[in-house]
Amino acid sequence: MLIAADKFKGSLTAVQVAERVTAGLRQVVPDVDVEALPVADGGDGTVDAAVAAGFERREVLVAGPLGDEVTAAFALRGDTAVVEMAEASGLQRLPAGVFAPLTASTYGSGELLRAALDAGARTIVFGVGGSATTDGGAGMLSALGARFLDADGEPVTPGGGGLGDLVSADLSGLDPRLSSVELVLASDVDNPLTGPKGAPAVYGPQKGASPDDVASLDAALAHFAKVLEGAIGSKAAEYAASPGAGAAGGIGYGALLLGARFRPGIEVMLDVLGFAPALERVDLVITGEGSLDEQTLHGKAPAGVAAAARAAGKEVVAVCGRLALPPEALGRAGIRRVYALTEIEPDVAKCIADAGPILERSAARIAEDFLR
Repeated sequence: MLIAADKFKGSLTAVQVAERVTAGLRQVVPDVDVEALPVADGGDGTVDAAVAAGFERREVLVAGPLGDEVTAAFALRGDTAVVEMAEASGLQRLPAGVFAPLTASTYGSGELLRAALDAGARTIVFGVGGSATTDGGAGMLSALGARFLDADGEPVTPGGGGLGDLVSADLSGLDPRLSSVELVLASDVDNPLTGPKGAPAVYGPQKGASPDDVASLDAALAHFAKVLEGAIGSKAAEYAASPGAGAAGGIGYGALLLGARFRPGIEVMLDVLGFAPALERVDLVITGEGSLDEQTLHGKAPAGVAAAARAAGKEVVAVCGRLALPPEALGRAGIRRVYALTEIEPDVAKCIADAGPILERSAARIAEDFLR
């Protein structure tokens, strides 16, 4: 049996989910053979999943989204690095209740990429998601040697809001090592940079952006792309319209400017984590995440796990905190049955607070249904 589940956000990490499911299975079948492969889709938790799969955790001091110093981690195995932008520039790096939609910067994410280069990485999986930022990756590019100047020849202020003052862009100083590295942009969203489906409009509000902020950020990012078009040509406009450019406040756009190749985050991570060989060793796969809902079907980890398992002829069940998908949608996704915590404890607040013990009880049910 293979446990390949994502985190239950706000309750359990992916590693803890695997531990609790294993404990619940073994309450019923003590000698059951269980393999755990915690997964992630490129968002927060991606480095932890890589470390659980055997990568080495490396820590480095970088700038947080507000410029204060934070300790962020990336994962390294051989010459492959897994870098998670949320480690440096994620919402979890902001003080509780504080948002900075116009000024939060991805500078620290660029520092993390530079640290991966310093560590000898030749392939970098750049997982993006959970960002506090909407700066189009300008901060990240600055940390890697780009220059973005205002009318006085001074660097524009950090964050997406400052890009409205941008007059000139110079990418000639980018770290030369980037040209010889395979950079993979791993994301579960395919939004363009700007417009009704762009980064500010779709994701700005969850980062504290008011309607006026959204309009300001959208105009600033459009201006950013226009200035870059003058600096590097038509590719700047092509990248802005490309799938994934709007990921994580537009850091996807910055990654594409660096030559990154966009791939769905869960597909990349399953490759990196060694999911295919693990799948060959088992008959049943348990996947899951905190909420199985419509978003799950659009590139989230359980859908990716289920698709890969189904293609290999393996049976899939899922665990979750809350289920908001009808049986037919689950069937189309390749998930035979779902065990939701709310089936055991209808009070959602209690489910979140006591997710671990309740998940063990759910896993015991799986053992009763599939292993007895």
